[in-house]
Order: sequence, then C-alpha cells, then structure tokens
Amino acid sequence: MEKWLGKFRHMKIRNKLSIVIALIVIFAFAFILIAQQYAFSEYDKQLHSKSSQVLNLSSAAIESQLKQIEQSSFNIVADVQLQNVLSRLRSSASDYDDLVLRQDLVDLLIGYSGTEPYMRSIQLIDSRGAETNSGNPASIDSGKRARIMQRAGDAGGGVVWFYPDAQDSALILARDIRSYSNTKFDLDYLGTLIIRIDLDSIVHKLAVGDGELYILSGTDVIYPRKPSLNPTELSGKLTSRTGYFTQKINDETMFISHNRSASSGWTYLNLTPYNQIFERILLIKKIVVYVFIGIFAIAILWGIRFARSLTRPIEELIGRMKLAEKGNFVEANLSATDDANVTMDEIGLLQRTFRLMVERINILITENYSNQLLIKETQFKALQAQINPHFLYNTLESINWIAKMNKQTQISQMVEALGMLLRNSVSVRDPILTLADEIEIVQSYITIQKFRFEERLAFSLEIPERYRSLSIPKLTLQPLVENAIQYALEPSIGVCTITIRSYETESGLNLTVEDDGPGMPADTLAKLRSGELQTNGKGIGLLNIDDRIKLSFGDSYGVQVESRPGHGTRVIVRIPKELEG
Repeated sequence: MEKWLGKFRHMKIRNKLSIVIALIVIFAFAFILIAQQYAFSEYDKQLHSKSSQVLNLSSAAIESQLKQIEQSSFNIVADVQLQNVLSRLRSSASDYDDLVLRQDLVDLLIGYSGTEPYMRSIQLIDSRGAETNSGNPASIDSGKRARIMQRAGDAGGGVVWFYPDAQDSALILARDIRSYSNTKFDLDYLGTLIIRIDLDSIVHKLAVGDGELYILSGTDVIYPRKPSLNPTELSGKLTSRTGYFTQKINDETMFISHNRSASSGWTYLNLTPYNQIFERILLIKKIVVYVFIGIFAIAILWGIRFARSLTRPIEELIGRMKLAEKGNFVEANLSATDDANVTMDEIGLLQRTFRLMVERINILITENYSNQLLIKETQFKALQAQINPHFLYNTLESINWIAKMNKQTQISQMVEALGMLLRNSVSVRDPILTLADEIEIVQSYITIQKFRFEERLAFSLEIPERYRSLSIPKLTLQPLVENAIQYALEPSIGVCTITIRSYETESGLNLTVEDDGPGMPADTLAKLRSGELQTNGKGIGLLNIDDRIKLSFGDSYGVQVESRPGHGTRVIVRIPKELEG
C-alpha cells in the first residue's frame, strides 16, 4: 500500500486529478445505483396508494362541482320572486297575465342559467304542466318526463338524479318546487325543476391523471356514455370504500383504483394500463445507467484537460476579487488582463465573467433607484385600474324610476349630474385632482342620490375655499360618501346626515366624512383597518384609497376610520397642504 501511495504522490497533477475524479465517479455511481434500486422498489410500493390519491382528488373535485350545482338548484326553488310568479301563475285566469308571468319566469331562469358554466339548460314544469326553458334545452319524451316528475314528487323537494342515456348525454338533476313564505309554509306543489348538467365537461375539466375515469352508481355506468368496462366483471372487488386491484380487460391487464363517495354513494374508478406504468420505470432505469456511463467518460477527459491549466490564472483572479471585496470595483476592473491574453477555458471564462460582473454592478446600482420609482408608478396605476364606478347602476335605476313618474325636469337634472360625475370619475386624465374638482364629483353624486332618498339624505359640506386648490387623488371622497350612504343611510328608515369637514394639523390637512348611522363594533373596525374584512359592495375599498394616498404623498398620509356602535362613523383623510417633489 505504501508503495502505491508513494507512486501516487509523485504523479503529475493531471494524473492525480484524473484518478481522483475517476474514483469519485465510480463510488458515486455505485452508491446512486444502489439508492436508485431502492427508490424504484419503494416507488413500486407507493404507486398504488398514489393512484388512489389522484382518484380521490378527481372525485372530490367532481363531487364539489355537483354539490355547487345542487346548491344552485336550491337557490332557484327558494327564490322568493320565482315562488311569487309560480303562485300567481297557478291561480291566474287571464291569458294575458299568463303570458306576462311566463315571460317573468323566463327572465328569472335566464339569470340563473349563467351562474354555473356546466349547466346545459334549466327546464321548469309549472303546476299546469307547461314547460319553461333557458339555456340549451333538449326535448324529453313523455315517458321520461313522467318518471322525472314522479321521482321528484316522491323525494318531497329533495334532489333526484337521472343518468345519461342514449337519447340524452346530460346528467339530470330534478326536484319539486314547494310554496313557502316567511309566515306560511303550506308546501303546495308549484312545479318541477329540471337541470341538465354537462357531465363530460366536468370530468374533462376536473379529472386528474392520465387514466380512464369511470363513475358508477351500483351497476349503472354514469360516465362514460360508451364504456368498455362491464361493471358486473368487478363484482366482489368493490366492497370496500377505497382500494385498488388489477383486472384483465379485453386481454389487457389494467390497474384499477376505486373510491366510493360518502355523500352520493357513487363509485369512481381509475383505469390505467399496468404494462404502460412499468415500461416507463424500466426506461428510466436504462436512461440513468447510460447517463452515468457518459458522465464517467466525460469526467475523466475533463479532469485531464482541466489539470493542465488549473492554478495559473487563479492567483490573479483572487487579487482582483479582494479589490472587489473592499468595494473598489473601478480598480478591480482596470487591473483586468486584456481579453486577447485570457484563455477560453473555465478559468479564463471566469475571469472575463468577473470583469463583466464588476462593470454591471455599477450600472445596476444606478438603475436600482429608477427601477424603484417605476415600481411605485406601476403600483399606483394598478390601484387606479381597480376603480369600478358601480354607482352607475344605482343611477340608472333612479332615472328609470323618475321616468315612470314623468317628471322631465328631474330627469334632466339627474342626467346632467350623471354626465358630470362620469366625466370626472371615469376619464383617463391625471389621477391627481384639485380638492375643488373632487368636491364637484361629490356634489354630482349627492345630486343623484337626493332624487333617490329625498329628505332622508341630509348632506353638509364645510370646506373653506382656501383649501380647495390643494391636490388629492381622484375618487377619494366620493367612495367614502358612497360607503356612508350604503352602510348608514340604506339600512335605516329615518334621516341620515352626512357631513364633510376640514381642519388643519401640523403635518397637513384632515378631511372628515362623518355620518350618524349605526356605526361599527370594535372587532369589525379592527378587521377593516387590517384589511381582513372586505366590504360588501363592488366599489373602491378603504385600503385602495389609503394605498393611493400613500403612493402619491408618502406613508405619513392616508385614511383613518373611527366608529362606535350607535354613534356613527367618521373617516379621516390626511393630505399635505403643499406638494413636495
């Protein structure tokens, strides 16, 4: 052994390095080969359980979607307006009234048909036997229709399912509509709701994995429509709730994992060709062996060439690195050797890369500040883009109501206020306005809401003229007034007073939007301040307003909310008296 060690010590560096690299690769190859065999054996054991987990994900996703559609069907049958239309339709004695009521019924169903993407159609059979449709309905023969109504009636308002057949590829959900109100629960029959569901799209969208998915109800195949599997062939193997087994189907061995839903009782099967799974494993094993053989040959050749020029440029590079370590990037770059004298091996490329890195560090330092400004501008624009003037819908409703009253002067005033409001709020001009422009937006909005709430809305503006030339982000005060109307005025039946005031502080100007509404509990106020609580509306949130003010004027400005139950709410907006920078 000492003889061999002595010879090794006197070898050239390239030979030493070649031997060391060869030994390292051999030992690494042996170790990884053993670990690979162990890993693949463990993979074989875990394959079955992982397949079952994939099936559980698919079945859970499909069940969740079907439950969502089932909840939508409950929302339809419990809809107070639908109940009212069906009740009036049952007792109607006029053909004209029937026509109007059925049109209302069609409008209601169309509104619900767009809530779920997988609903092909909604069909409603009223108490007179007439059918109303929305979506893409399919004709149902009289026999199947009678069976649907019979089973729905037996369910007493519960959900019943009808599986796809040769005439209709849709999964059908049916349930009775029974009359009820807040004061009376007579449960009289009003109609039968039939929802056709695109099960194929649900499976294609939500199913996970490469296997073939089957959905069974007992021995009935729900999906697919043209199965290659006969459920009777699996008799005795689906007794447990979950599991897996292999089965020969059409002269091909299939790996089958199954899972039975606890809620619907359906059984989900995932069929994967058994040979296909293990062919991939054998291919991976061969690829790993070939890759390691290639790595071994390349490592030996690379070690021989690498040893020849290993140490020569290293000291020079270390000296330059020490200069860079001290922060002297200029001298570290100037001391670089001419590119023509630098070799093109790894060390040479490292030298060139280091020189380029030193040059770019100075560039990146100067670019960093401008990038930060760009990020802030982008954040501001992103927040600005969130603004959605949803009050337009309330305005149009008010105009429609006034039109019915045939008051042309009021309509003209509202249209003028609406035009002014939209020009100031939706325009793409500078996002920073003067306080006078923002007040003009608020006054236009109050003009519109006055027609809606009349004497119930008492509005007061107490901002002196000397402050109205100050700058403020667009749509800062108007959303706060809108929130006051929504949460203080709308829930009440009396007069609600909303006041906008201003007062100076050492750091700037405070604008307050106050109301005498019901106020908020302390825990609700804390969640609102932290951003955990989202408002019920679709307008501009308080956090949006606060972020835009901070991005415009700095972190010392923003929005503060004060409220107590029974004492109203006050929102304080802090802005600077003068713009800096």
